[in-house]
Amino acid sequence: MTITRALAALFFAAAGLGHFIVPSFYLAMMPPWLPAPLFLVQLSGVAEIAGGVGLLIPRLRRPAGIGLVLLLIAVFPANIQMLQNARAAGTPELALWIRLPFQVLFIGWVLFVSRPAPAAPFQPGAASRP
Repeated sequence: MTITRALAALFFAAAGLGHFIVPSFYLAMMPPWLPAPLFLVQLSGVAEIAGGVGLLIPRLRRPAGIGLVLLLIAVFPANIQMLQNARAAGTPELALWIRLPFQVLFIGWVLFVSRPAPAAPFQPGAASRP
């Protein structure tokens, strides 16, 4: 296991837990046109936890990575909503503008750590003989 993969798994699992520990933070960034905001916050939290754990399991690594990439794309409107609400919330707008391109970096990070393990090189005569 690589350190970068372990850090990504920890990052997403911790972020997912945050959806349950401080749901108000995530509810504040939900676009008003989405139904059932608390359910969606909890669902995305479960997805982040599952994705983080999945990155640690070789057989699930690739599907977990694909799921996390799709999740990062799906939550991008929440980042836009947070930027639109920045003045009302007292959050520095610059920090939120900087956050937007980080979604692309997170997607790249997930794709990097979820890539399949390289196949073992072929070694003639290594196959079992009858």
